[in-house]
Amino acid sequence: MNCPFCRDNDTKVIDSRPSGPEAIRRRRECLGCGKRFTTYEKIEATPLRVIKRDHTREPFDREKVRAGVLMACRKRPVTLAQIDALIADLEAELLEDFDRGDVPSQFIGDQVLDALKELDDVAAVRFASVLHGYEDARDFTQSLELMRRSR
Repeated sequence: MNCPFCRDNDTKVIDSRPSGPEAIRRRRECLGCGKRFTTYEKIEATPLRVIKRDHTREPFDREKVRAGVLMACRKRPVTLAQIDALIADLEAELLEDFDRGDVPSQFIGDQVLDALKELDDVAAVRFASVLHGYEDARDFTQSLELMRRSR
């Protein structure tokens, strides 16, 4: 840390204390000129990035996931609170499992699908149809048969 007065980089920390939920306030003294100053340190979280099928990367967009889940749950007995909890749990899991920030889009889709299976079978099949690109009724029946067997 450079002193703002003399630009010397030899400083010592005199006092540290929390400053808000994600910052630390530090009182420092310059060993070169003896003056004191305050610095604030903030924790920098690694933002999640989604690796798409074409290998491009884009920032994780919670609202994009929410829109897909809302579409799948349209006119189903699933509350907004349940959807928001599903997305919060997903995001927490992604932050824990992918500390470097790069998450394959397929993994996100599979996690959402698994969570939807717990909430509503119809919503899960709707979501799976988009995720896996169902093309005809046979794909739907195969998906339903797999769900039936897994229960």
